[in-house]
Amino acid sequence: MNLYAAIFYLLAVILLVSTTVAITRRDAIHAVVYLMISFIATGLIFYLLGAPFLALLEILIYAGAIMVLFLFIVMMLRLTPSRRTGRDALSQWAPAAVLGGLSLILAAVIISADPATGPALKTLTAGPRELAQFLFQKYWFPVEIASFLLLIALVGALFLGRQEKKEPKTPRPEGL
Repeated sequence: MNLYAAIFYLLAVILLVSTTVAITRRDAIHAVVYLMISFIATGLIFYLLGAPFLALLEILIYAGAIMVLFLFIVMMLRLTPSRRTGRDALSQWAPAAVLGGLSLILAAVIISADPATGPALKTLTAGPRELAQFLFQKYWFPVEIASFLLLIALVGALFLGRQEKKEPKTPRPEGL
C-alpha cells in the first residue's frame, strides 16, 4: 500500500465518521461543522482521484457557500444550542477538532508530496468550460431544480425566522 492509498482510506474514514456524527447531532451548529468536515474530506478524495477542479468546486461551493447558507438558516430559525461549560464543551468540540485537524494534515501531505510519487490516476483533462458545457447542456434542468430548491429553503428560513412569537394574553384582574 502506497502513501496515496493510505491517505485515501484515512479520508474515507474521516468522511464516514464526520457524516455519521453530523446526522446524529442534536445541535444544528455542531451538525453543520461536521458536515463541513465531510465536504472537505470529499474534496480531498476527488483531488486524489485525479479531479482537482472538482475538488476545488466541492470545497468552495459545498464547504463554503452551502455551509454558510445552512448557518444562516440555523441563525434565522433562532435554534438555541445546548449550553455546556467546561469539560462538556471541550468534549463536544474535540472530535470536530481532531477530524478537521487530520483533514488539514492530510491536505498538506497531498499538496507537498513529491510529484514523482503522484497518484496512480492521471488528472482529468476536462477544464471548467467543458464541465460547464456538459452540465448546462445535458443536465440543465436538474441544476435549475437544485438552485430553485435552495432558494425555497432560504425563503422558508426567512419566513420562519421573521415570525414573531405572540405572548399569550393573561386576563387582567377586575378592578385594576
